[in-house]
Amino acid sequence: MAQLPRTQSLPKLQLVNHVHGASMSTSKPRVFLASRLYIVLLLFTLILFPPSPVGAGEPSENAYLAELIDKSLQAKLAGEREWHLLLHYRANLFGGYTSEQDDPGFFMSPNGKTDPQAELDATLKQFFSEELVGRSRQPAQCAFIARYYWLRERLQFDDSRLPKMACERFDRWFNDFEAQSITLIFPSAFLNNPASMFGHTFLRIDQKGQTDQTKILAQTVNYAAYVPPDAGLAYPIRGLFGGYSGYFSTYPYYLKVQEYRDIENRDIWEYRLSFTESQVKRLLMHSWELGNAAFDYFFLKENCSYHLLALLEYADPTLHLTDKFFVWTVPADTVRLIASKPGLVTNIAYRPSRSNVIRRKREFLPASERELAHRITQDFGELTSPAFVQLDPARQVFLLDLASDYLRYRSETTDSPQPEWKERNRAILTARSQLRIPSQEFTVVPFAKQPELGHRTSRASVGAGWRNNDTFEEVTVRAGYHDLLDPEIGYTPNAQIEIASVSLRHYNRVDQTRIERATLANIMSLSPIDSVFHAPSWKFNLGMQTITHNECQLCSNGVMNLGIGGAIESRLLKREVLFAFAEAEANYSRAYEEQHRVGGGGTVGMLADVTDQWKMMATGTYLKYGLGEQSDDIRWFIGSRYTMSQNWVLRLEYNHRDHDNDVLFSVGAFF
Repeated sequence: MAQLPRTQSLPKLQLVNHVHGASMSTSKPRVFLASRLYIVLLLFTLILFPPSPVGAGEPSENAYLAELIDKSLQAKLAGEREWHLLLHYRANLFGGYTSEQDDPGFFMSPNGKTDPQAELDATLKQFFSEELVGRSRQPAQCAFIARYYWLRERLQFDDSRLPKMACERFDRWFNDFEAQSITLIFPSAFLNNPASMFGHTFLRIDQKGQTDQTKILAQTVNYAAYVPPDAGLAYPIRGLFGGYSGYFSTYPYYLKVQEYRDIENRDIWEYRLSFTESQVKRLLMHSWELGNAAFDYFFLKENCSYHLLALLEYADPTLHLTDKFFVWTVPADTVRLIASKPGLVTNIAYRPSRSNVIRRKREFLPASERELAHRITQDFGELTSPAFVQLDPARQVFLLDLASDYLRYRSETTDSPQPEWKERNRAILTARSQLRIPSQEFTVVPFAKQPELGHRTSRASVGAGWRNNDTFEEVTVRAGYHDLLDPEIGYTPNAQIEIASVSLRHYNRVDQTRIERATLANIMSLSPIDSVFHAPSWKFNLGMQTITHNECQLCSNGVMNLGIGGAIESRLLKREVLFAFAEAEANYSRAYEEQHRVGGGGTVGMLADVTDQWKMMATGTYLKYGLGEQSDDIRWFIGSRYTMSQNWVLRLEYNHRDHDNDVLFSVGAFF
């Protein structure tokens, strides 16, 4: 308990006269003179030492403060869940508490980060002061307004005994929202940015009277790390180990839509939450408290999703969200958790990326009209061609809209857009304006289903197999996220992100247990190329695997591989993606004569959806190593996956490498 300040009373001035009858009758002038002298001295003293108005109120204020602290102790408020949520306390290994908030300005007590009671006492004391506190430099009643209202409700503040501060900055900020409800926003994964490979989450504050057309004008609450523009290679390392500060911020929703949907071409999923207006107010008040306070940002744990969950928990303390994530927090998992809470999600909406709008519209057209739309983007003289003029006006409108969408897509996604693209788009829009027909309503069916319908992001599998002349059993655990053979529902198609995977294998004949594979990161993006889209495919792999090479049996081999290539999509069966990569690889192992080799080559492969439950993948690779040990490698891989349910799969895989053959059958569970 914080030590209370000692109360002091101002000294009382007393006028005492010892009067003798003789002196009164004989010395009136002296008494009069003495009285006047005393008054002068009194006034002089008051001028030099005026009574302090603050001090005059201290006894009453300190008494009321002591009363409030005593009531909080009796009610054990410092141990309540809501106080812990407000201060972001977590139980530590030593039986105490530590706040996940890392900004000293967030705490009123020097021991506030680890002592809930000391922070509560100091907060109550600060409510009596006009001192400017926190990063926002406001009185505590305004800077920590959520704390104030919660303690005011629990302790039944007597407003006449507590100074009332005008929080005009908060009032203006809060009123601008016109808040009525909350929507959780999930932009899908974006493989070209490491910070967005697992997706992202933020909140939209929906306004009173909002419509589907005006929701784009709403404000958002977002948490993200501040990363300097020149972060370079330090970015992933500092991001993993808390080297950056994370901040809450607010932005108009349309800017976020432009960033994610139009520029980064990410699908956006919107989950309307069933929060009451009072819960929305609680969320915004706590957002205000956090607006100028920094957390240490951890890419895998305390990231965008984790701290948003903490915000939702304070809005509705009956929700237990953050305690479901112990080691890592993946945005898709947080969406899945929220969607699983009965009655919490009232509506789900889909906002397709611009590229997916274009793809779906092209699929809707016959081949001749697809080509005509593309020619219009190249030469607006096609607007007067017979092929276009003879079309039904409604069809002309559809083609013009598609052509305009494509030119805007190119302008917003290309680092150096061509000036003629804007000129062509202007001509197309001019032609469109002359057709006084409204654009046809077009529903875009997502290529990937809702994220909450997908498998969980961690996976464990148990399997057995054969390698050369030996049998084995294998256990694999993968922290995240998704590989190309995993069920695709809810995930970005043709994309693979494997992080922190380890396989432990026991060979029976040699009676040896070893780490068979360890993957730090294995990322692959297959982007089918057509007449409109020309994005390259790419891959990166960093890890370790067991090899048999030369005279070395079952040797560890460090691998770093990167490649660039292309892909095309076909529909010969159900759906196939054919791809090819030019790649470079470096190996390190005692199996090599110089313990290393560096070379390059290529890979070709096919990824095929045979049925909704059955998927296959086949690759062939040739690599020639010219640095270190001079050798070459021919590799084959055939893999097959059958989905039993959302989180259970069967896999059969064959690997051939340098006269080494490996067959593995496994059962996998996502968790």
